[in-house]
Amino acid sequence: MIPNDIAAATTEEDRILRTWTPLILRAILIVSAIIMVVGIAQAIALAPDFYLRRFSSIQHGQLHVREGFAQLIEGMHQGDPHAVMTIGLYVLTLVPLVRVAFTFVLFLKERDLVFVAATAYVLAGLVLGVMLGRVG
Repeated sequence: MIPNDIAAATTEEDRILRTWTPLILRAILIVSAIIMVVGIAQAIALAPDFYLRRFSSIQHGQLHVREGFAQLIEGMHQGDPHAVMTIGLYVLTLVPLVRVAFTFVLFLKERDLVFVAATAYVLAGLVLGVMLGRVG
């Protein structure tokens, strides 16, 4: 039998986890949307033909070098619309990662080993996919 103090603490932890998870996910989604809207507004105002020029240069065989994360942050500070929208997309990729991570923690707390293993597999796949997407 579980003492009342432990059961109350577990219930409070579950409530906090179930309350904060959607709030954090919504906050990430809102921040990402704001960043991308700012990037779109900058693209319309400052560089309306950026993607047309980029597409044209790719058609002529001039491939662009990928920007590193530090270069994107620097470009974002300089007001580069492409960098701002790319950072917004990076922030957006945090939503599924955080959701699966919270689910992993929840299953870990409940000691449901089958779901812990399945969620760890999905989380590893998401992290690996983000890493390979950045490399490849």
